[in-house]
Amino acid sequence: MLTTEEKTQAVISALEDVKASNIKVIDTSKLSTMFERMIIASAQSTRQTKALADNVAVKLKERGEKIYGVEGEDSGEWILVDLGEVLVHIMQPAVRDYYSLEELWSKAQAARPKLAKPPK
Repeated sequence: MLTTEEKTQAVISALEDVKASNIKVIDTSKLSTMFERMIIASAQSTRQTKALADNVAVKLKERGEKIYGVEGEDSGEWILVDLGEVLVHIMQPAVRDYYSLEELWSKAQAARPKLAKPPK
């Protein structure tokens, strides 16, 4: 079983193999107990989104990882690959701009309450 960091690197490699663009990794470990990393990548066509999602699934299975689910393959505009602690969003640029996940999660990080330091 891969560590979260190894899994993240394996996903990035699989995305780069099929020429994904604008790959971003968001550390969500302090924001969610459901997953630790979110990887967002762009694809230029429905065919490419499907090829990227398929390559991620194949490459991670080859490394012994479980794929918990794949959603959105029917439309191909936005495909989610659930790897447990790592979520992979593969989106066409217009869909990515519309939903703006990077902005949403960065606002969540900024809004996260800071823990008060204990008095001395």
